[in-house]
Amino acid sequence: MTANQVILLCPGQGAQRIGMGKAWFDHAAAAAQTFGAADEILGDRLGARLSELCFHGPADVLNRTDVAQPAIYTVSVACYQALVAEAQNAGREIDILATAGLSLGEYTALHLAGSIAFADGLELVTLRGKAMQEAAEAVDSSMVALIGADEEQANRVCESAASDDILVPANFNAPGQIVLSGHTAACERAETEASKLGLRATRLEVAGAFHSPLMAPAAERLAEALSRTEIRPPRSIVCSNVTGAGHGQDEDSGATVEEMIRRRLVEQLTRPVRWADNCLWLAGQAGGADWHEMAPGKTLMGLMRRIDRGVKVVQHDEPGE
Repeated sequence: MTANQVILLCPGQGAQRIGMGKAWFDHAAAAAQTFGAADEILGDRLGARLSELCFHGPADVLNRTDVAQPAIYTVSVACYQALVAEAQNAGREIDILATAGLSLGEYTALHLAGSIAFADGLELVTLRGKAMQEAAEAVDSSMVALIGADEEQANRVCESAASDDILVPANFNAPGQIVLSGHTAACERAETEASKLGLRATRLEVAGAFHSPLMAPAAERLAEALSRTEIRPPRSIVCSNVTGAGHGQDEDSGATVEEMIRRRLVEQLTRPVRWADNCLWLAGQAGGADWHEMAPGKTLMGLMRRIDRGVKVVQHDEPGE
């Protein structure tokens, strides 16, 4: 078989939509088997079978953090398994150089790199989504996107608007696109402070202040679950959202890569996601590798156009794309 070296990008929460993954389910037995495994593992814990929620909704349920996270994880893995089967049928082999995922997508990336078993990853993201949903419901919090801001300006807005509340940068998605996270009152003040700097601020429809200190209760629950989960050294490079580089690239020499993966996944809930740094760092490692975005959605391809227009991402929202 010939090998095709690739970099795989895995979407995070927000990519969900009713019908996601259905075309892959119908197209490839490997994708259908992934959905079947997820349905078997989770049963009716989400209120219905995961495949039913992905294919038919309703939207208000699918958009919940505790449902969207295991749903997106499963769709991304199903997409990948179908692509592997297609490559094998064509006499090719997919050679993964690196994987990266946006927030939730980092769990998918770790699974595709062989670090976390599918069932273990599904259990983790299901617990993660539930813990984040409950932490969000416990406090009046929100997120606001700053359009046109750099990191210094984002920090200035946070310092000016926080007062006695929490307000921090949560996502560095692309140049000029930074998301702030914190108490709702602080997010409201941030909109005013942003306008003073000539920036546009848009409130996001999210359950709460993700990737901020307000997610500490969820991080504690996740840490306990991760301590019981088998994690293996990844077979390829996997990016850490916390550091902006590959897992193991800047780590304490006294810790194993497995220990650092656990630590970074916990930190990811309360610290900013450095997605733009992940992509730029990966571009420096890429060589001639092809970049592919797993289903669902095309968000990461769009962000890459703002991060590095020289990188072309092939998206696989549905078969044949």
